[in-house]
Amino acid sequence: ARTFKGKGVSFMENQDAWHGKALKPDELERALSELGPVKLSLRGKMAKPLNVKPQRKAPSPHPLLDGAVPLLGEPIAPRAVYGETLAQMSEKIPNIVVLDAEVSNSTYANGFQAVYPKQFFEMYIAEQNMVSVASGLATCGKIPFVSSFAAFLTRAFDQFRMASYSETNLKVIGTHCGVAIGEDGPSQMGLEDIAMFRSLGSIVLHPCDAVSAKRLIASAGIYQGMAYIRLTRNALPVIYRARDRFRIGGSMVLRKSANDVATVVGCGVTVHEALAAYEKLQRRGISVRVIDAYSIAPLDVKTLKQASRETPLMLTVEDHGVSGGMGEAVRTALPENLTPIVSLAVTKTPRSGTAEQLLDYEGISRSAIVKAVTAHVRMRAQNIRSAKKNR
Repeated sequence: ARTFKGKGVSFMENQDAWHGKALKPDELERALSELGPVKLSLRGKMAKPLNVKPQRKAPSPHPLLDGAVPLLGEPIAPRAVYGETLAQMSEKIPNIVVLDAEVSNSTYANGFQAVYPKQFFEMYIAEQNMVSVASGLATCGKIPFVSSFAAFLTRAFDQFRMASYSETNLKVIGTHCGVAIGEDGPSQMGLEDIAMFRSLGSIVLHPCDAVSAKRLIASAGIYQGMAYIRLTRNALPVIYRARDRFRIGGSMVLRKSANDVATVVGCGVTVHEALAAYEKLQRRGISVRVIDAYSIAPLDVKTLKQASRETPLMLTVEDHGVSGGMGEAVRTALPENLTPIVSLAVTKTPRSGTAEQLLDYEGISRSAIVKAVTAHVRMRAQNIRSAKKNR
């Protein structure tokens, strides 16, 4: 369009100094004089805007999945159950729709597309438009799930922000998160996504296996509001059974004893690193508590407070940047906590490599957990010896 800002006003026309700047009273008088009398005949009829708000009616019946789940110990990527879970949910909730940014073979949204092709929308590599369309569908009463790589979702931050202000019933799936995706390198690694959605007041869920992924996707589907589900690319061993239940705002205590010297809090892939570290520490005669903080926002504050009272160290481990991540959420939730909180997170510029190499490089691997816990045990022992000498 060939247009000029301030057209018809001599001191404003095609000038760049007037954007977002109000006229002074004398300037306004001059501008109105130059524009001439208002032609009332040019004014058309103005209809009142429609009073349209996102629907808040909860779907019924509750779609918690009671069918077959992956077997215990079976290695399967949490992302691999995304599409099939939504297809199963749609049997009871027909207004689910899925929008994907041309990566449905990687997010596994194509599992839903194969069963419900008319409820699937290919949005191509246009994440901002995808979220805008999804917000419109939510306003019309649909339950939209949008999916892409976690790193690419950051392109649509403004759209997520406006959806949050509008209290839009939007579900977001981010796959290929963290350095554990391996060889693809830093451009493909979602390392800021938890921070982004936490800043918007969104629900943030990060399952560590395929069973918890299925359950949490179902829980997000009936939650009224924005929910972000972070699904890892890696094939991870199934650690939960069909009977296990997961709630928004919950967690799972996976290892616990009366002799725990530390609590290790993980999410996603780091839960498995924490469990492996637990076995290594056990062989050294050191007991630790392991918590799967699958609900990052909101956190299970009650369980975390209990752990902080019962163990002398809390160690958070996450495949995400320090700022805005799970560790920061834990420290914020426990502001008066007397137990030291140490956070292991991605702090270096990532590079290409295997998942194991990159977890170790960033200091969020099982070896890093063992190192942090044993260092704390040594320091605590030294402090106890020093205190005895000073008596």
